[in-house]
Order: sequence, then structure tokens, then C-alpha cells
Amino acid sequence: MIKPYNLIIFTSLFLLSCSDRLAELNQNNESFFSPISIAKEINTKYVDSGRLKSLLKSPLMVNFSNMDFPFYDFPDGINLTLFDKKNDTIQVVSDKALVFSETDIIDLRGNVVLITSTKDTLLTEQLYFDQKKEWLFTDFPVRFRTNNYITDGIGFDSNQNFTNAQVTMVTGRIFIEN
Repeated sequence: MIKPYNLIIFTSLFLLSCSDRLAELNQNNESFFSPISIAKEINTKYVDSGRLKSLLKSPLMVNFSNMDFPFYDFPDGINLTLFDKKNDTIQVVSDKALVFSETDIIDLRGNVVLITSTKDTLLTEQLYFDQKKEWLFTDFPVRFRTNNYITDGIGFDSNQNFTNAQVTMVTGRIFIEN
């Protein structure tokens, strides 16, 4: 038969060990989800083989490169300028962005506006940019304006210099007279 004071001691020890374990788990989770660094008012230039490929500006960058799948979070949006081999530019603005280090994918979200050097304009709520393949794509609704047309659709696919740009699943197209 278990005596009442032994039951109280056992229960107290059990609860203390559980609370210690809970505190340890909370501490591990905080460090697991804590960024490695936070930067404000960033202005980053990406150069490859001596050539400027992109210019990234943002009010805030949160670095989660300590995660199993490292990424950078730009919760207050970005202003990104991409440079092609001819030094023509593509300007991209979004409300939020995630840059995944291992895949070189940029995930642009919220009021994404992309303007090419020829003034072609893409509007969407989400757009991916694969930096390695220099490819842009989305499955979200888009509006794409060129010199002659405004095309609405679900999805978009293009190389970086827009020589192969196409709206997928076209839902409407308007001809513009110049």
C-alpha cells in the first residue's frame, strides 16, 4: 500500500520533471525559430563573374539561414532590379518576399508588380523567380500588359528577358491601339 506522503512526493517530483522538460522544449523552440540576424534598410548587389545581376532593396531582412531549409524573409517587401546580359532591367516590387538559399528561388507575394525595360508590365499576387534558371512563373491570376495587349489569365511563365513570356489559361485579352 502506498502511503499518502509517498504519493505526494512522487507526484511533486513528476510534476517538477515535466515542467523542467517543458521549459527546455520551449527554449529549444525559441532558438529553432529565432533568426540568426535581422537587418534594416538593406541595399544588396549580386554580382556573378564580374557582372551585376541584381540589386535588392528592402526596409527589413530577417535571416533564417540557421534552419534546415535556410531562407531570408523580407516581411516589409522588396524592390528588386534584375539586369540581363545586355544590361536591360526588370523592376520587381512586392509586399513580401522569401529567398531560399539552397534553391535560389525568390517567392514574391502580395501586390507583385514587374516592369520590363520595354515597359511590359505584369501584375499578380504571387510570383516565383528561379535565379539559377533565370525563369519567372506563377499559377496565380495575372494581368500582363504589352504595347499592344492586356492579357488576363491564370498563370504566367517566362524567361528573365521576356523573349518567351506567356500567360497560361487566358481568361481575357484586350487589343490596345497605339
